[in-house]
Amino acid sequence: MRSKALVFLLISSFFVKLAQSQSNELLIQGQTGNLYLEHTVVAKENWYSIGRLYNISPKEVAPFNKLTMAQPLTIGQQLQIPLTAANFSQNGVKAPAETLVPLYHVIQEKEWMYRISVNHNKVPIANLEKWNNINKDQVKAGMHMIVGYLKVKTALSALAAGGGGGTVAAAPGVSGGGATGATATTGAASTTGAASRPKAMASDAGSKAAAPVASKPPVITATVAPPVTKETAAPAKDAATTGATMKETIAVTGASTGAAVKEEPKPVEPKPVVHTNPTAATAGTPAIHFNGGYFKNDFTDGGKSTTGPAGIFKSTSGWQDGKYYALMNNVPVGTIVKINVPSTGKSVYAKILGQLPDMKESGGLTVRISNAAASELGEGEGKFAVEVRY
Repeated sequence: MRSKALVFLLISSFFVKLAQSQSNELLIQGQTGNLYLEHTVVAKENWYSIGRLYNISPKEVAPFNKLTMAQPLTIGQQLQIPLTAANFSQNGVKAPAETLVPLYHVIQEKEWMYRISVNHNKVPIANLEKWNNINKDQVKAGMHMIVGYLKVKTALSALAAGGGGGTVAAAPGVSGGGATGATATTGAASTTGAASRPKAMASDAGSKAAAPVASKPPVITATVAPPVTKETAAPAKDAATTGATMKETIAVTGASTGAAVKEEPKPVEPKPVVHTNPTAATAGTPAIHFNGGYFKNDFTDGGKSTTGPAGIFKSTSGWQDGKYYALMNNVPVGTIVKINVPSTGKSVYAKILGQLPDMKESGGLTVRISNAAASELGEGEGKFAVEVRY
């Protein structure tokens, strides 16, 4: 009986790790001087296909794992993929034929921004704040924070097509616009089926993953101008409670790299209808209706809902493009939620940027939404009752 139990535990452990390897985010492991990703071998993979997946020579992968290329790989085998100057970027520099895929670190208890910076090649704290759209005082245990980017060949790596399951708003080194840029765990399965993803943190029990966007591959580059957006590039969260401008980045001319990246086709966006609403005055822009907002078609009802009071945060996003955002606890970043006002029947669709800020004004709130979203709902600056579905 004991041997059967041991076999059962081993099989269960294998499938848990395999499921984690297929999750959405690429989690960085190790510390400065020894940073790496974890990869679970799947059927038909070999040293060379794994090297192409992560843009690194298999001759570096094998010795890093204390193996030789003469040794065959087995399904379920765990490999460590080293992060080197060839495939790791924290400054936005990449070749024209490469795509940047965000790499995450899961914040631990009592771990602050300075320690995270030191452990990841002393990446500037200003970059961490900008990429993740937070300030150092908002760091909390359990948050998934971008600490750098994997550089992969766009034409050779499945991670380029799927974005590694995550998206970025601004490539490293982007200047301007304050704390613009953020992450969104809108993971999509690889289009090749043969390549597995690195080991990643499974989402909180019972939480819903963000809506898949496999048909919208991210194309990312650096620019010195404030980034503009297209939903075909990886969706990105953009503004936090600091009031920073919320925008989403697409591929534009790489000013800091001298490279030009081809822009992806633009999807059909909702046709705005101008109306009168006093809330719009807070953004200095005419109020506009977008029939629920830009993210309406990305919403997937997972059968979860909650009700309670909603608050508002000010943002310049959404007034002209219908891209509405929200802050909510216990919902994965990047999730598209439907926010309904029962008293009026009006609804909008918003992308979750992060948790509610730890401040007195958040007490008792279920969700905070951008003032552009509140305007479409016909609500003012005060609290109002909503139902949130996700």
